[in-house]
Amino acid sequence: MTAIIYVPTDSGALALGADKVANSIASELETRGVEARIVRNGSRGMYWLEPMVEVATESGRVAYGPVKAADVLSLFDAEFLSGGNHRLSLGDPERIPFLARQTRLTFARCGKTDPLSLDDYRAHGGLTGLEKAAAMTPADIVKTVTDSGLRGRGGAGFPTGIKWNTVLGAVADRKYIVCNADEGDSATFADRMIMEGDPFVLIEGMAIAGLATGATKGFVYIRSEYPHAIRMMEKAVQVARRAGVLGPAVMGSPNAFDIEIRAGAGAYVCGEETSLLNSLEGKRGVVRAKPPLPAIQGLFGKPTVINNVISLASVPVILDKGAEYYRDFGMGRSRGTIPIQIAGNVKHGGLFEAAFGMTLGEIVDEIGGGTATGREIKAVQVGGPLGAYFPRALFDTPFDYEAFAAKDGLIGHAGITVFDETADMLKQARFAMEFCAIESCGKCTPCRIGSTRGVETLDKVAAGVEPEKNLALVTDLCNTMKFGSLCALGGFTPYPVMSAINHFPDDFAPRAVAEAAE
Repeated sequence: MTAIIYVPTDSGALALGADKVANSIASELETRGVEARIVRNGSRGMYWLEPMVEVATESGRVAYGPVKAADVLSLFDAEFLSGGNHRLSLGDPERIPFLARQTRLTFARCGKTDPLSLDDYRAHGGLTGLEKAAAMTPADIVKTVTDSGLRGRGGAGFPTGIKWNTVLGAVADRKYIVCNADEGDSATFADRMIMEGDPFVLIEGMAIAGLATGATKGFVYIRSEYPHAIRMMEKAVQVARRAGVLGPAVMGSPNAFDIEIRAGAGAYVCGEETSLLNSLEGKRGVVRAKPPLPAIQGLFGKPTVINNVISLASVPVILDKGAEYYRDFGMGRSRGTIPIQIAGNVKHGGLFEAAFGMTLGEIVDEIGGGTATGREIKAVQVGGPLGAYFPRALFDTPFDYEAFAAKDGLIGHAGITVFDETADMLKQARFAMEFCAIESCGKCTPCRIGSTRGVETLDKVAAGVEPEKNLALVTDLCNTMKFGSLCALGGFTPYPVMSAINHFPDDFAPRAVAEAAE
């Protein structure tokens, strides 16, 4: 049996030297005259162990990591091709506690398969959902997705089935499926991991959406900062076309569906669906007023489904296993699983897919392992740069859309950033306002002007200029931005600002006074 060596081609692993490791392994194989195949897989999502090299042995896969190019010679000497013991040995990757505790539905194949092998994809359950969908009526596909309880994983948590049903019922000569892969939030990398590690699951999900709604064309809008994901998706689309998964007869059915990959131009606001549509049409990325909703009048004025990568990538398992299977995971109105991305000052940063319902404390303390610095955790921001800062007093909050909303927070794209006790929350609040001011498309006054005034006012607080009066002004600005902005950029900026003020009031003492006290 020819040995198979898996070395990740995921961007996170590449940043940590995966290409050097793969080249060193290839060179050593040639030097020793050993026959083996190197597969560039996706990442399992345990980034503190990357690059994690896996070897397929007769008794199963054996992992080693984190591997550096300098470790390759000793790995060969330890006979790692047959699972030999080494100081970097991790054993069966599926039994690593971080991975073993997960419920992997959407990410079931990520890190296991060759991302561009359709045969590999099929061998691990791929295309079963699309095959079943091809034999169903559009209404039945939409009902299955609706009954599963799947909600948008892009941040808003809007029921996916309702969007699809609206587009299905719309009358038009053409309809579109648009995948929002403009993953711009801090501490988020789930979309990228799927596109680089299991691109066919996204393609399959989009094709199912096309069959369900009558759409014949799909676009994947990927942020330009993801060049590896763009290349992987382009190659995967070509493979899918050649195999008849995409094209004039999807999986041999009478339905046509094709996909085009588009790169964004670096605007954070284009993660908002109407700005994204303007960008796709070649226009400036500014927010559109709603109504009309994109489901009625979207891309090029046609009915359009706009879903996030994870939303669409979750669809194949729903069609394969059934609505009830997926709905059995989760809590309340938050059904299924959510890929939680753990980052910041944390010991075990990575992707952890689990059913909704784990508490924030479990995720940060048990799964993340606490801070990397060893200091106490001061705050955790959930939901990217527009998410609220939660103190330890709120760590009993379950990971659930409604539970977070009840505590004036939001799950967003499920990115978690951990801060230790050295974090300055006034500076973090100022950063939120500054971020909004820089990234605002400028269309609406509350976002464009409110964020700029917010930066100025927080600077006055720091300087000790009428702190009570200016904090009251910041609160008033946040109220105006929250309820007056056209989109979530201005509307959600108050979450980090007000949570910092409310939960960490001591950090808003005037800096001149604080320095004098020291």
